[in-house]
Amino acid sequence: MTDTQALDIAGTNPLAPAPEGARTAADVVTPQLVAQLTKGVVGSGRTANHTPFTGEKLADLPESTPEDVLRAFEAARAAQAVWAQVPVRRRAAVLLRFHDLLLERQAEILDLVQLETGKARLHAHEELQAVVVAARHYGRRAPAYLRTKRHAGAMPTLTRTVELRHPRGVVGQIAPWNYPLELSVGDALPAFVAGNAVVMKPDTETCLTALWARDLLIEAGLPADVFQVVLGEGPVVGPEVVKHADYVSFTGSTRTGRQVAQGAAARLIGVSLELGGKNAMLVLDDADIEKAAAGAVRACFSSAGQLCISIERLYVHESVADAFLDRFAARTRAMRLGNSLTYGAEMGSLAGERQLKAVERHVQDAVAKGVKVIAGGVARPDIGPYFFEPTILDGVEDSMAVCEEETFGPVVSVYRFGSDEEAVERANATPYGLNASVWTRNGRRGLEIASRLRTGTVNVNEGYAPAYGSVQSPMGGMKDSGLGRRHGSEGILKYTEAQTVAQQRLLPMAPSLGLDDEKYAQLMSRSLRLMKAFRFR
Repeated sequence: MTDTQALDIAGTNPLAPAPEGARTAADVVTPQLVAQLTKGVVGSGRTANHTPFTGEKLADLPESTPEDVLRAFEAARAAQAVWAQVPVRRRAAVLLRFHDLLLERQAEILDLVQLETGKARLHAHEELQAVVVAARHYGRRAPAYLRTKRHAGAMPTLTRTVELRHPRGVVGQIAPWNYPLELSVGDALPAFVAGNAVVMKPDTETCLTALWARDLLIEAGLPADVFQVVLGEGPVVGPEVVKHADYVSFTGSTRTGRQVAQGAAARLIGVSLELGGKNAMLVLDDADIEKAAAGAVRACFSSAGQLCISIERLYVHESVADAFLDRFAARTRAMRLGNSLTYGAEMGSLAGERQLKAVERHVQDAVAKGVKVIAGGVARPDIGPYFFEPTILDGVEDSMAVCEEETFGPVVSVYRFGSDEEAVERANATPYGLNASVWTRNGRRGLEIASRLRTGTVNVNEGYAPAYGSVQSPMGGMKDSGLGRRHGSEGILKYTEAQTVAQQRLLPMAPSLGLDDEKYAQLMSRSLRLMKAFRFR
C-alpha cells in the first residue's frame, strides 16, 4: 500500500485518506494461510483473486470443474447422512463455539474481509457482528425451532398429530462478493444446525473469507465433509450447484436470481433469493434533521454503498430539504476515505473495475442531463484504483439511469416531496422492495408510514441495521428483490421439509360400529357443528 495525501475538493472540506496501517496484504495472506484454507476446495484448475485496495493479486486458488462440483456433492451427501443423526443440541453447540472463536480471532478475519472487499474496517466489523448474532441466535433457538410439534388432530382424542422437521439434504449456496462473511457462512449456519450439508460457491474474489470461516467452523466441531467449497466462474459453476442441490440459497443480482429460480423450478426444488434493491429513505417534515443527516451517511455509504439494503433514493420533505441537505452534504464532504487495515476510515473502496464503471456511468449520465452534484462525484485513484467519493445528486429525473437502476455504489439521489402520500407513492414506484428507512419524531407516524411501504424491512430513525440485526424477525425482499427470508423461524425452517404424522386410535375415519354411509355422514355433520361451537381450531 502506498502513502496518500488528502486533497482539497473544490474548496470544500477534504475527503482525506485515513492513516495507513502497518500490515500489508503480504503480511496477512501468506502462502501458509492460502495452503491451509484451500485444502477445503474441490478443484483441479487454477485461478486467482485480487485486493481492491491496490488491484494486486492476493492468492493463487483452485478452480472447480463441473466434475469437481459433482464430487463435492457426493462427499457432502455421504457426510450429511451421518450429520443429520447428531442430536440438534450437539449441532447447535457447534454454532455457539463458533460464536466464541469468531470474537476471539476477529482481527484475522477483519484483515481478510478488508483485503478482499476493500471496505473500511468498521464496516467489516458490522459484518462480523451479524454473523456472531446469527450464530448465537440459532445456537440457542434451533432446538425450539426444530422440535416435534403437536397439533390438534382431525377428531379430538381419536387422532394424535405431530409435525416433524427433516433436513432437506445438501444445500447449494451461491454467495456474493460484497459481504463475504455474512452472506456465505452467516447464511449457512441455520442450514447446518438443521442437519444439512452445504456445497458453497463463494465469489472467487472474496473466497478466502469464506474459507477462513469454514476452517473456524471445523475447529468448532463441524465435520469437514459437511461443508464443501467450489470455486469458479458463476456461469460455469453456478448452474452445476443448482443442478445437484436439494435446495438453493442465492444472494446476488435480480437477473441472475431469475436464472437460479428457473433452474430450481425445473428440478422442483426450493429456493431462497435475496436480490437487488433501490432502497428509499424518507425524511418527514418533523424529523430531527441532525440525526437524519448523520443516519443518511451510514445508510448510503456503508461499505461504499455496496450493500443490498443501503439507501440509494432519498426523499426529503420540501419544508426541511434545504436544511437537511446542508447538514448531509457537510458530513459527506468530511468523510475520510482509506485503504488501511486499521479503524479510522469512514469509507473504503469499490470492489473492482466493473463496479467503478457502473458508478461512473450513472453519475456522468446524470450530470450530462443537468443534475447538480452536491458532494463527491469523482474517482480517487490517489487512494486506490477503485475508490470513488461518496456522492450526492440533486435534481435527478425518473428517466435517468441512476434513478431506475441499482447503482450499488456510494451514490444517492435526492428528491423533494410535499405530503406523506406522495412520499409513499414515490418510494413504492420501483420494481424492487428490499429495505426502506423513515425518519420522524413521531413513533406512531413512523410505524404507519412503514406499514405502507412495500419492502421486506423498514427501519424507523435508522437506515438498515435495526431490522437486519433483529434476528428473531424475518428479513428479505418483496417484488423483484427476492423470494424467501433469512433470520428467525423462516430462516431455518426453509432448510427443512415438514412432515405430518397422524395416528388414528379406537375408531377409523370411516363408517363403523354398524353405521351405514348416511348415518355416518349425519354423525360427522353433528360432530363438525359441535367442534365449531366449542371453538376447536
